[in-house]
Amino acid sequence: MEGYIVSLIIFTAIFALFGLGLNLQWGYTGLINFGHVAFMAVGGYVTVLLSDLDVPIPLLIWIPFCVLVGSLFAAMLGLLIGLSTVRLREDYLAIVTIGVSEMVRLVALNEEWLTRGAFGVQGFPLPLQGFAPTLLTRIGMLAIFTGVIAIGYWQLWKWLRQRIKGVPRQSLINSSLAVAGYLGSLGLLLYGTVIIARQLKLAEDLSPWLLGLFLLGALVGIIALYTWLAQQTIPRLPDWFIGLSLVSCLLSLAVGLWIYQFAAHAIYTYSRTSIKTGLMFISVLVVAVIFWGLQKLVRSPWGRVLKAIREDEEVAKALGKNVFWYKLQALMLGGLVAGVAGALYAWQLTTVYPDNFQPLVTFNAWTIVVLGGAGNNVGTLLGAAIFWAYQTSTRFILADIVPLDDARLGAFRVMIIGLLLMVLMVWRPQGILGKKEELTLGR
Repeated sequence: MEGYIVSLIIFTAIFALFGLGLNLQWGYTGLINFGHVAFMAVGGYVTVLLSDLDVPIPLLIWIPFCVLVGSLFAAMLGLLIGLSTVRLREDYLAIVTIGVSEMVRLVALNEEWLTRGAFGVQGFPLPLQGFAPTLLTRIGMLAIFTGVIAIGYWQLWKWLRQRIKGVPRQSLINSSLAVAGYLGSLGLLLYGTVIIARQLKLAEDLSPWLLGLFLLGALVGIIALYTWLAQQTIPRLPDWFIGLSLVSCLLSLAVGLWIYQFAAHAIYTYSRTSIKTGLMFISVLVVAVIFWGLQKLVRSPWGRVLKAIREDEEVAKALGKNVFWYKLQALMLGGLVAGVAGALYAWQLTTVYPDNFQPLVTFNAWTIVVLGGAGNNVGTLLGAAIFWAYQTSTRFILADIVPLDDARLGAFRVMIIGLLLMVLMVWRPQGILGKKEELTLGR
């Protein structure tokens, strides 16, 4: 379980980073990019190919340098795409970008002298490979990891406290107690069902089912909670819905702490062979740093110009802003962030093939951004967490419910995601934390 949780955190962090790059391009600037995976592919391939060279430089210095070069190559790809496409209309820009992503993948597949073709790149060095920290170092890593998580929960609490100011306290208490009692009864019923199933030997191992149901329940509740709280004004809602939302908040806190205990234990018991644990630590730290930097940027005058371009670029031109240059900057910076995500993605997979960068990966990023809310970096992080909670829960549950093989089951899960996105676009097109007036798709 601990190893699975570590991999789940890594994938969530990677796609949160990947989504942040797309959110900067589309959510803040209005550039519709359907080939975002090209930046990830360039960043990943350049990083692992450089790191695989035999150079007389310690890996602790050489690998970060390779990531920097890989992300700069991804940014240069954004520059090349932007120079030829940014002046195009939105729909033409979308067509060109998806064509570029397929071109990058086909180059990686056919240029074997450079990318090793369909055999892929294997055996490249990984970050913190062979690193055996002392007890003091492990405690320091755990303190940093805990600090990042604590800051996230603190920001969530500040946002939550601001949102529930307009709800009467007695209504909160009564509705929360009622819904908590209902959920408690449901939990007891589920527990009794599990005991009976084990006694009758109806299932060998019910832990995947329990994990799947637990995450799926948390997923539904969290979506309801944040969708309600993201309203600009507190609407008149029934008490049971308010209570369900608040209980869902506690459930999300419990899920987060439950996952954190596995991650913290993995860091504390870190050994020379715990390569994925080190990657988890690096991924969370990189997401925190880049998220903080992007938040500073989008709240600065530079970020306000991007929003002005998204709303009406003619107005931005009339105010003397170089719209073309600002769009290039957004495309390059979003590509750079996706290039860093590509390096982390390659390390997580440990073997890089061209098929790792199918257009479906871009679709996953769009799902995350649309779900969380365009033009909202916090929403992107929330969308990544919900997306991977869905991936985890359905992997355990659907395999026993739907009589399909693994390949068709994967396609069925993608179909369900598409259906959910269609419902979301009708019910709340701006996403969970997005603002409808800032929605740019389809303008």
